[in-house]
Amino acid sequence: MTDTDDLSMRLRRLEDERDIARLIASYGPAVDAGDADAAARLWAPDGIYDVDGWRMEGREQVHAMVQSSAHQKLVAKGCCHFLGPCVVTVSGDTAEAVCESVVLIRDGDGYRVWRCAANHFALLRIEGEWRIGVRTTRVLDGNPDAHALLTRGLTG
Repeated sequence: MTDTDDLSMRLRRLEDERDIARLIASYGPAVDAGDADAAARLWAPDGIYDVDGWRMEGREQVHAMVQSSAHQKLVAKGCCHFLGPCVVTVSGDTAEAVCESVVLIRDGDGYRVWRCAANHFALLRIEGEWRIGVRTTRVLDGNPDAHALLTRGLTG
């Protein structure tokens, strides 16, 4: 391997990590704006969102969740889905990422924490673009499943 090949591989990995971090960071603004199209596009067409026993399969179900009256009430009241910095491990056209998230909701004149969660992502490069294949989210309430998600993502 030449120095040029090594540099190209390193640059590609950094670009992949940046693109994945941007993809994951896009979730909060999309759902907080109530933009179901933007949120659904983050997933692979047959992607899965598994959040504490609620399993959405395919972009259509993610889209429906964002358009639901329950979610739209959160948006109307004022909410903030913040996904923290993620640890990303890329392996060719697949990747894993892990991060923690906080959802804040408007409460009187301020905000209160509604939930904190562990998030594990299995990502796929599809036609040159990173998409979520599976997102698994578990509330951080002492649940060992949530801790296992964090550990799994750290080990790549």
